[in-house]
Amino acid sequence: MMVEKPDTFKLAPLRNEPAVADIRVLESGDLFRSANEIMIRHDGVIYRLKITRQGKLILNK
Repeated sequence: MMVEKPDTFKLAPLRNEPAVADIRVLESGDLFRSANEIMIRHDGVIYRLKITRQGKLILNK
């Protein structure tokens, strides 16, 4: 016999989630501008963000 459980995920409020209006969305084309790779400095460390041949993004430290 199967017992149904209430869907608690739908009822639980999201905590510490920023409002949608607070999240910046950047287009990858604006970041890369015709290049396939860019460097990003974060906390003094350089990261490489690359577009693969399949169009996916890879971030390396």
